[in-house]
Order: sequence, then structure tokens, then C-alpha cells
Amino acid sequence: MNIWSIFGLANTIISFVLGIFVYFRNRNSVVNRTCLFLALSIGIWSLGVVKTATAPGNEIALFWAKIIYLGSIFIPIFFLHFIFSILDIKDKKNILLLSYFFSFIFLLLNFSNFLVRNVVPTLIFNYYVVPGVIYIPFTFYFFALVIYAHYKLIIGYRQSFGLKRNQIKYIFIASLIGFSGGSTTFFPVFNIKIYPFGFPFVSLYPLIITYAIVKHRLMDITFVVKKGVAYAYASFLLLIPLFFLVIYGQKATFETINYPFTTAILLIIIIAAYFFPKVKVQAEKTVEQFIFKNKYDYRKTISDLSMAMVSILNTHDLCSKIINTTTEAMVVEKASIYIIDEEEGLYKRFESMGLDQDKVVAHYHRDDPFFKWTERHNEIFIREELERYTTNTETLSMAERMGQMESEICIPLITKQKLIGIINMGMKGKGDMYTHEDLQLLTTLSNQAAIAIENAKLYEDISRARVQMQRADRLASLGTLTAGLAHEIRNPLVAIKTFTQLLPERLDDEEFRNHFLNVTAGEVDRISSLVNELLEFARPSQPNLNREDLNQVVERMLLLIATASHKKNLQIVKEYQPSLPPVLLDKEQIKQVLFNVLLNAIDAAPENSAITVGTRLLEKNGYQDQVQIMVRDNGKGVPKEDVDKIFTPFYTTKRQGSGLGLAISHQIIEEHHGTIEVESEENQGATFYINLPVNPLLNQEGKQWRGYK
Repeated sequence: MNIWSIFGLANTIISFVLGIFVYFRNRNSVVNRTCLFLALSIGIWSLGVVKTATAPGNEIALFWAKIIYLGSIFIPIFFLHFIFSILDIKDKKNILLLSYFFSFIFLLLNFSNFLVRNVVPTLIFNYYVVPGVIYIPFTFYFFALVIYAHYKLIIGYRQSFGLKRNQIKYIFIASLIGFSGGSTTFFPVFNIKIYPFGFPFVSLYPLIITYAIVKHRLMDITFVVKKGVAYAYASFLLLIPLFFLVIYGQKATFETINYPFTTAILLIIIIAAYFFPKVKVQAEKTVEQFIFKNKYDYRKTISDLSMAMVSILNTHDLCSKIINTTTEAMVVEKASIYIIDEEEGLYKRFESMGLDQDKVVAHYHRDDPFFKWTERHNEIFIREELERYTTNTETLSMAERMGQMESEICIPLITKQKLIGIINMGMKGKGDMYTHEDLQLLTTLSNQAAIAIENAKLYEDISRARVQMQRADRLASLGTLTAGLAHEIRNPLVAIKTFTQLLPERLDDEEFRNHFLNVTAGEVDRISSLVNELLEFARPSQPNLNREDLNQVVERMLLLIATASHKKNLQIVKEYQPSLPPVLLDKEQIKQVLFNVLLNAIDAAPENSAITVGTRLLEKNGYQDQVQIMVRDNGKGVPKEDVDKIFTPFYTTKRQGSGLGLAISHQIIEEHHGTIEVESEENQGATFYINLPVNPLLNQEGKQWRGYK
């Protein structure tokens, strides 16, 4: 077996294995099936080349030469079909059918002497083919289909984009390599005495095609080419000396050279070089798990911390998590975190552990030299190194400051080239040094912690702004309610005053006295109820979830907006579903939502019309886990183009509106893990639906909601 046969055998094995591999990745895909047939055709062609090159006689060589063309006949048609499948071309079925027809004609002629007439021995290739009468038409057919397929690839590349375009680029380059290499095997047939130098590159074709089909996220082809050229060059520099070294070793030891053995040795070296990095990584993990278990565990703990930090949106909770986890994992007794407070211009100690609180300063000015120095250098500092390996006065003063902070190492937290804080850690419990690996791990942790802290501070700023917006909206609502309630309170007071003035004259009239007592008592209760509701609505409070009767919450809110509805002589139609389950909600926040929605309905409804307010229990997935509040008016409605904007902050169609009411209502309902929606058509009125979970602390599977506060 010569070098020619070894390349052919490699092509055969690679083509068969990869074709079957692609097929079983997705047997229902036309792309995968045509790729299998193409790979099998290439494998049969390569196998024929190998057997022809090593045939012991003319008869066997002629048989295997026909096997070569058994594969060659179907390579171009399967390639064309494969390209059509990749590009999803469905309007060219006639071309495929015609091509398959010619392929089967050539297949039949291959069993005669029309395609391959004979084989002739040669010193270079052992045997090469003597063409038959239809060999030239077959060659034209072969290259016509290949060129047409490449033309369609170019068209597809121009019309595609993104991942698809990158995939087509892979296939195009693979095809150029494969067919350019394979076409050099036609040289002997035309009596061109040149070694078919492209044949070894045929193996690259199925390799690249397989990668392009199987890999979901392809690397950019230019990156792959750059890496491929680099690896090829490196392999050339390494393998050529090894090749000659193996040959010299055989010659010196056995006084003979076996080229297949030499090739096999080089292949083993290549395989070992490929798998060694992967085996090395796994070996390191195994050794760390069993021999250096404690070290592995703390690395895993800190790695888990990096992922957990993303979900913590409270700065104090986040700093506490960082301190507790790192000190426990690294067996450190003292630690602290200083974070910048932009408003006060101070680096404040947010969290600490094991410090002497009386000695360690709680905050530093943002222009403090230590923090400026830390921001400028942007790296982890070890106090012992600063003290031992420098004589610089400034550096020694920084080490002294670290001592005052009871810090052995200082880890800066920097985002956008700005120092937002530092993490100080004391000596390890057993007096061990911080290793290079420790510092690398802490550097990675600091980068992620800086981003997490910045995100947490941003979230807190947004939360504060949202609370301020809610307060502003509540104050605006309070002003509206107060103006209406003044009228509501004045009316019963007039009635009470009238009865009081008449009482002395009709004191002996028992019927009048009883009537007076009933009326005044009822009016006083009404005033008391209105005032209590107003005070409760006006009182600022923290979010407080309690089980509430939703019908009662809605009814109390209707009492507060009664004045506004009376002014327009609106009838409130109540459609409450009785026996609703108690709902876990913040009553005052939901009343604020109802006020905004009801006031919008009153403003939209024409005079002497009606507003419908209803509640009902919703069933979802067979479970009664939501309740719904419905508010419907029969006003002008909301234009279609504005429906998606009504929950946007500062969007309003009212002359004196702030545009905050519905936006804040939307936020409140979202915080209750509910939804608020509107259905409207012009001149048909609008209907608001407020859907609230019976228990907002649980998701649909009954598990605790993440991040709910």
C-alpha cells in the first residue's frame, strides 16, 4: 500500500462515517438524506480509487475502475440535490428529474465499455483508466452540474443573510476544495502525467459540510480559515521533522522504511495532540475533586455566587451575600465592602464581618487618596507585597491604610473605568497565602460583582423614582377626591342643621323625633365613612399584602367617586360575583388603580349614561386562580392607534391630565403579578379588565415567585 492508497482509504472512511453521522442527526431532513447519499458516493469513488491503485491484475483493476465511476456518476446529481435542499429551491424539480435520468443512463453504460474501455498499468498510479466513447459527454455532464450547483450557491448567498449566509459560505468553500481536489484525479485519464495533488484534500469536503449542517451556531468562516491556516502551518512545521525522524529511526533500526507505518504513527500523534487539551482539563477537575477537594469546592462556591448575584437587586443583600459566601469559602474571618454613595460623595461601608467597629472607619470621602490610588491602578493589592517589596512612600502609606481597614487584600470594583467600591478581605484562617489562582478567581468575581452592584443601585433608583411617581399620582387623586367630598359632606350637614333648627319647635312630636334621629344618625355615619375612606386613601404606607374581600374594596372605592358620577348623573351598574375567594393584595394600591380607572370611565362617559363595574372568578388551566375587575363605559372609546400607548408614562389625551395614572396602575398590577388590559372601539366605549392572582406570591405551578418583594 502506497501513500496514494492511504489518502484514498482515509477519504473513504471519513465520507462513510460522516454521512451516516449526519443522517442519524435528523433522518427526516431532506438536507441530511441528500448529504448521506453524496457522502456515500464520494466514499464509493474513493474506495474504487484505492482498490484500483492496489489491484494485483488488469481484471480486478478494471472492475474497481468501474466502481470509481459508480460513485462519480452520482456525485454531481446528489450534490445538486443537496444544494437545492439547503437553499430550499422547489421550482427546479424538472432539472433534478432530468439530471437523475442522465445519471441512470450513465450508470447503465458504466457496465459496458462505453464509459471505461480499459485500464493501463503505469509506474506512478499502478493503473489508470482508458476512456470510452461517452467519457467526454460524461465529463461535460459532471462539471455542468457542479458548476450549476455552485452558481445557485452564489445566488443563494447574495439573497441570504446572517447564519444562513454563513452556512452557505461554508458549503461553497468546502465544495471548491472538494471538487478542485477531486478533479485532479482526471489527469491520468487524459494522459496527463501529473500526480493528482488535490486528492488528499477531498477529505476536507465532507468534514466541512458536516460541520455546516450539524453545528447550530457556526463560527465566522474568516475566523475558521485563519485558524485553519495557522494550524496547517503549525502542523507542517511540526509534522515534517517528525516524519523524517520516524523514517530515519526505521532506517537506522530496521534498515527498511514502511510508509504506511510512518503515516499511522503521524496520525496517532495528530490524534493525541487534538485530544490532549480536553483530557488535560478533565484530569485537572478530577484531581481537584479528589485530591484537593476543599480547593475545588470553594472555587465552585464562588462560581455559583457569580451566577446568584444576577438575581439579587438589593445592594445591602448583595453585599451581604458576597461577604458571607467568600469568607466562608476561603476561610477568612474579616471582610468588608465599601460602596460609593453618589449623593453624599462618600465611600460607605455597606457590609462587614469580624471588624473592630470602633477602630475601622465607616466611610471615606470620594477624593480620599487611597481610593484615588486604587482607581488609578485597577488591580488587586496584597498588603504584604506592598510592605515587603517597595520603598515608595505613597505605596507604603496605602499599605498602612489597608492595615487600618484590617484588610490583607483589597479588590477594586470598577465599571466603566470608574471605581464604585472595594472589597477588603483579611488573612486566611490558617495563615495560608492567597495563591495566584485565588487572585484570578477573585478578579473574575470582582468584575461580576461590580456589574451586579451597579445594576442593584440602578434598580433601587428606579424603584425610588417609581414610588415618587405613585405618591405624586396619589396626591393628585387626593385633590380630586377632596373637592368632591366637600360637596358630599356639605349635603348631610345641611340636613342635620335643618333638623336641629326644627327640633325645639317639634320636640313633643315623637314621629318627628324618631325620623330626626334616624336621618341624622345615617348622615353622620355617611360622613364618618367618607372621612375614614379619605384618610385611609391619603395615608402613605409600605406595600402590605393581606387577604381582602375584592367586592368590598371595589364598593368602598365607588363610595369615594360617587360625587364625580353624580355630577354627570351617571348610573353605576354593579355586577359583582358573590362568594369570591379572599385575594392577597395591597388594598391601598389596588384602590389607587381603581380610582384611576373609574375616574377615566367617568370622564369618558356622556351625561345621563351608565358605567358598569363587575367582578368575577376566572378559570385558567382548570384552576380558579384569578379574579377579574371589569369597568365599562359607553363613551367615545380609544382610537386603535392609541390603545397601545395608554399605559405609557406621560401619555394623555386630557388637557389637564398628567399621563401618570394609568402608567402607575399598570406598574402596581404587574407588581401583584396580574395584568391590566383595555378593549375599545371608537364610539363604542372602552372596557378595562384588571386580572389579579388570588395568591400573587405563587406562580401557576404553585411555586414561590422569584424576586417578589
